[in-house]
Amino acid sequence: MPDMLRIWMRHESRRNERRAALVPEDARKLIASGVHLTVEESPQRVFSAHAYADGGCAIAPQGSWASHCPATDVILGLKELPAEPTNLMHQHLFFGHAYKGQPEAPRLLRRFQAGGGTLLDLEQLLDAEGHRIAAFGYWAGYAGATLAVLQYRGELTAPLASSSSTELRRRLAPGRRGSGVTAVVIGADGRSGHGACDALRTAGIEPTCWGSDDTRDLDRDALLAHDILVNTVGSRRPVPPFLTKADLDNERRRLSVIADVTCDVGSDLDTLPVHDHITDWDNPVERLREGPRPLDIIAIDNLPSLVPAEASRAFSADLWPLLLSLREGSEVWDRCRGAFRHAVASLGRRG
Repeated sequence: MPDMLRIWMRHESRRNERRAALVPEDARKLIASGVHLTVEESPQRVFSAHAYADGGCAIAPQGSWASHCPATDVILGLKELPAEPTNLMHQHLFFGHAYKGQPEAPRLLRRFQAGGGTLLDLEQLLDAEGHRIAAFGYWAGYAGATLAVLQYRGELTAPLASSSSTELRRRLAPGRRGSGVTAVVIGADGRSGHGACDALRTAGIEPTCWGSDDTRDLDRDALLAHDILVNTVGSRRPVPPFLTKADLDNERRRLSVIADVTCDVGSDLDTLPVHDHITDWDNPVERLREGPRPLDIIAIDNLPSLVPAEASRAFSADLWPLLLSLREGSEVWDRCRGAFRHAVASLGRRG
């Protein structure tokens, strides 16, 4: 790493990803601390390039990191990389989702292996006890629960569009189908769980809050007796599933909407293996069961982008102090590098 820490924040290639890993006010703080920061132009980012330039950032054309970013720069993003270049030589920070057995993980890791680069997965920003120290969790839970409530009421329309927390609260205001609705939040004591519970209460629904003690010996009949299920549990080891496909055919099932905020679809750690693909902004809902007792699932993997400004500010506030320690190194980043090295080594053993 050079004496001056150089960070290049890229444009997000996913068309509905409007968040930013760093917001302009926190970019300004990094620059004041001696960091050189380049920000790519992005027509969809909720914050303008002018706002970053006013804070002292260098501005680069959209997508130019692949051809113009110096090899010593750290490339910062949020969601998946574009398909090119196939060989990744830089040090990249983004949510790679590559360490839980996801189907696309080997392809991504081989790109780093081929180019000699490093993935510092933002999902691995953990303290010594394994707790996330920078995450979008609250707004993921809030948005996921909001969509579940709207779907239950018959008010969810597609395609989805990003909004603000004020607008979500307005749409959540208790409606005609609010009386007597029951909802359970699994993982209610975490960031995402808190967000989900806040959204449900805004909708006039007092949630049943389940933590680890409740899932250790899970009562599936009690779970199925709720109208709405919001799953916010991100397990780091295999656990018995909360629901299986067979449970969906239980004659006593009342459950009609699932919001799988965790969205570990296809992973060995998936706690809701009742569907096999994520949903998206164009098609946010998948019908799992038809008939007189229909059951729908929402499994969108960038929920916080529904409230991009609020979600970005919360995440950036957690992230920017950690970025300063990239220059000298820290236990947090050492754990990220260790997770990457382990994953690449495991990839080699699998052939």
